[in-house]
Amino acid sequence: MRRVSLRPAALLLIVLAAALPLAAQQAPDNFRWVNFHSSKDQDTIVWVTRSLAVEDWTAIREIAVEYDAALVVTSNRANPESAANADSFSVWSVSLTNHIVAPVISGANLRWLDWMRFADGAPEELAVLYDNCRDCAANTYFTAFYYDLKQHRWTARWIQGAQGVPMWSSNQPAGIQWSQAYAGIAEPNGREFVATWSHFDHDNGKPADDYVYRYDVDPFSGLERSLPLAGNDADAMELRICRAQDAIPDLQRGQDSALCRKLVPAAPERKPVTTPPANNHGQMALPRAHH
Repeated sequence: MRRVSLRPAALLLIVLAAALPLAAQQAPDNFRWVNFHSSKDQDTIVWVTRSLAVEDWTAIREIAVEYDAALVVTSNRANPESAANADSFSVWSVSLTNHIVAPVISGANLRWLDWMRFADGAPEELAVLYDNCRDCAANTYFTAFYYDLKQHRWTARWIQGAQGVPMWSSNQPAGIQWSQAYAGIAEPNGREFVATWSHFDHDNGKPADDYVYRYDVDPFSGLERSLPLAGNDADAMELRICRAQDAIPDLQRGQDSALCRKLVPAAPERKPVTTPPANNHGQMALPRAHH
């Protein structure tokens, strides 16, 4: 297994990042959630419903609007007797000018996170975690939804093979002990990114393998990046993931694992003092009787 060796610059970056509080992000000025009970939003609801008429869904759960496109979340129930918590979901981009519909992602157990900012001066983006299935050995993925000004539609970050960033897997490979940890991390400059760490211990005695990735947005092109880290960069990122001092709430997992406890030992508990003071001679003076 690789030994942790941090350069002074990496240590300074960690200290500075940990010292800054995490501020809650806000929605872009042109973004709003549709109120299904508001008469002002009925035209949008009807438009979206008609646009999705030929698609496969059971109910429309959420509609968000930014500029001329709606971000729509639908649920799909396998049959009327199925439990509500067994529904799958799909996310769509629906044009509010020409009824064009584009699928974004599909899965199960959608969890909304806080808004995240991935580039200087860029609008915040809606971050989510979700699974690829329910009642199974699920894989968990991360992505963020944003309005693409060039295409006039909603889209998602880091999509490869129809899924976002692989964050966690419940599928343990045979002959390998797989340890995992991840965190969404806020930089001192306000940008945010996601980092993952997978550690593989082989039962056959082979040296352990570590895979550390940073998922961010290139500040020049605006395109998302998936960066494998090695050497001191990987060591520093492993420590940031496990310390989680600058981690985004609800976007961290594995910090309590043996993998992280070995890297960041828990602070020793203060035990109560049970020894008597030095001037205590084990004598007790009885109160004097009053006459």
